[in-house]
Amino acid sequence: MALPPTPGAALYVRASTEHQNYSTDHQESAQREYAAQHDFEVVAVYQDEGRSVLTLDGRNELLRLLDEVQLGQADFVAVLVYDVSRWGRFQDVDESAYYEYACRKAGITVSYCAEPFTNDGSPLATLIKGLKRASRNFSFLHGASDPTGRRLQWLK
Repeated sequence: MALPPTPGAALYVRASTEHQNYSTDHQESAQREYAAQHDFEVVAVYQDEGRSVLTLDGRNELLRLLDEVQLGQADFVAVLVYDVSRWGRFQDVDESAYYEYACRKAGITVSYCAEPFTNDGSPLATLIKGLKRASRNFSFLHGASDPTGRRLQWLK
């Protein structure tokens, strides 16, 4: 009797200069560990290096992932992302939710590997994601990790 095939998962990795926990190696290692623990086979890795978190501009790999999902060309059932902020801190926090919804509508789940919640669509998970998106976006845009205030100058 043959074993059923292992479901495929794609990793989305986005570089950051914020701190070492967001290095691409650290993210990918955590995502691969999550994949193994949840019986996923990693079939694709999409990696954006040093790209803006505020828009999709220049995030060619996320764009490619979303295109494959929406065109029905994805050969995976899940996208594994390190945490909510790696998916993106778009200026409009609903944009991040929109891209996640586009995946879910195509039958592909988005899982945040380093978050303390399961992205299961429950009211609690939805609330936590919303709070994380808004608070990380607010902190980023208002220079919490930018002592020079350059981000605020750019927004003016």
